[in-house]
Amino acid sequence: MLPIHVTTAFVLFAATVAAARVVEVRDDASLAAALADARAGDEIRLAPGIYQGGIHVTLAGEKDRPIIVASDDPKNRAIIQGRSGLHVAGAKNIVLKDLIVKGSTGNGINIDDAGKMDHSAVGIRVENCDVMDTGPKGNLDGIKLSGLKDFEIVGCRVEGWGGSAVDMVGCLDGVIRDSQFIGKDGFDQSSGIQMKGGTRNLTVKQNRFTNAGARALNVGGSTGLPFFRPLDAGYEAKDIVVEHNILRGSETPVAFVGVDGAIFRQNTIIKPDKWVMRILQESRDERFVKCRNVAFTGNLIVYSQTQVRTFANIGDDTRPETFTFSKNWWFCADGKTVKPALPVAETDSIYGQDPKLSTDDFPTPTNPAAKSYGASPSNIIKKRETSE
Repeated sequence: MLPIHVTTAFVLFAATVAAARVVEVRDDASLAAALADARAGDEIRLAPGIYQGGIHVTLAGEKDRPIIVASDDPKNRAIIQGRSGLHVAGAKNIVLKDLIVKGSTGNGINIDDAGKMDHSAVGIRVENCDVMDTGPKGNLDGIKLSGLKDFEIVGCRVEGWGGSAVDMVGCLDGVIRDSQFIGKDGFDQSSGIQMKGGTRNLTVKQNRFTNAGARALNVGGSTGLPFFRPLDAGYEAKDIVVEHNILRGSETPVAFVGVDGAIFRQNTIIKPDKWVMRILQESRDERFVKCRNVAFTGNLIVYSQTQVRTFANIGDDTRPETFTFSKNWWFCADGKTVKPALPVAETDSIYGQDPKLSTDDFPTPTNPAAKSYGASPSNIIKKRETSE
């Protein structure tokens, strides 16, 4: 016979495991009920169909037993339509998967720490979700993340938005990968991915950006002092890695704004509208470091001389002398490639040789000499159409 304390522990463990449920929902009422009653380990499955947006809920799973909200059929995904999409406040250990959020007049998907600046929303994964037609005007984001820690956005598609495709305020230890960000006519689209308000230790990799706002990547930004996480952060963003992305169009593919340390490497930039990069400082309080310490390396840049007259737009109160540029490939598609005017001397780079990009949706160099530059073919996401 087992000792009593072992038997009790076993019974409690078995009861906890048994509490996990699969809850199938088919309409707004059953979805609301399932979300209100959700507990750690539950999987809430949405049948194909349209569900009314404006969903606001608090969900708290456990590290090894997240709450999963997903379409029942990934090939015929549920659509959450209108209003403010789906807002999860005080989120902990949740997965949103195989959903379409469409036509939101507020933010599309909004996940946050419920304003509790010292209690992050932890263990968040958003997978294979499409967020379409958000806004279309004003500071309305496709995916809004505030105060997250240990999170991942993977295999998603954001198309048409008002503010940012993905806007992060004070987020920590995250990855955004294998996703697509596509601008649409009639939407404001100030930026594609924006990381600000104390965001730190973030990797953005293997994504595709197509005309994704004025700044496809805003590495940093401008945040009101009460919204920083932590409140005393002396930077908009810190320790950011951007790698193996394809960035086509946009006024500038990347802006570094009040960032304290970033790596921008092995990205392919194709025909930006005005600048290749911007170096700016928008948060002017004396506690903030001036934009500094960025490595720009291994990138492949194809530009038009009729569009790009200034390679790096440099604002006041920045430290461009702390940037480094090396091993990049520069090619002008409509004229003679010249050595770009950068804030510091560049080393070991290539100028004026055609990389001979392929013409498909995922352009890669066919010139053998250029194959080690820009986004690696093995790291470029595969095309996925939306399903409705």
